[in-house]
Amino acid sequence: MASNAKSSGGLNGSYYGPAIPPARTYRSVGGRSSDCCCNPCSCLICTLLKFIFAVVITLGIIFLIIWLIFRPNELKVFVEDANLTTFNLNNSSTLNYNLSLAISIRNPNRRISIYYDQIEAIALYDGNRFGYDGSLPVFFQGHKNTTVISPRFAGQAVSLGAVNGTYAREKGEGNFYFDVKLNARIRLKVKFVKVGHFKPKFDCKVKLPVPPVKGGLPAASFERTECDVDWI
Repeated sequence: MASNAKSSGGLNGSYYGPAIPPARTYRSVGGRSSDCCCNPCSCLICTLLKFIFAVVITLGIIFLIIWLIFRPNELKVFVEDANLTTFNLNNSSTLNYNLSLAISIRNPNRRISIYYDQIEAIALYDGNRFGYDGSLPVFFQGHKNTTVISPRFAGQAVSLGAVNGTYAREKGEGNFYFDVKLNARIRLKVKFVKVGHFKPKFDCKVKLPVPPVKGGLPAASFERTECDVDWI
């Protein structure tokens, strides 16, 4: 019968297709496990970087907490008085000068004291430095304290630069304009803890009348001037 006829090339029994090959495993060349390092040097560097990062984060948090607790206020700096007795520029661009100032530094903080370990003063005219005072004394400033320092610039400056035009104009107008800069090196004291060093800069714009000639009218009185404070 046709139902009994089978091809000589047939298969006996059930057939489910070809056998499934075993799964192959792959190993990436040069790959590293996330839990360990194959190179000891790399592990050491990685651990060191993690430690440094943790220290920086910890110090940042401590600094933030201290700031939130004590909330340091900005220093207040004023030129209280200034006196210009000599300011002469001759034809050879040599400047003879005598300038003295009284500058107050106010620490408005209630819990922070300040050590001024170094402070220097520089005088500039029309962007050119002509005077320097590095003899200002160091001092300790307590809470809510005001200290007055007295920088003085006297002497002669040679080859000051192209200031002849500015000098002639300002002398004719009756006022000279100076920049007096203070560079300080300080430490902060909170309770028994000292923190530093910081290097604030105080920039004071000073307007002074032309010194009177002998027998002339006295110069106008000086107006108190506030200085800019820049922390570095």
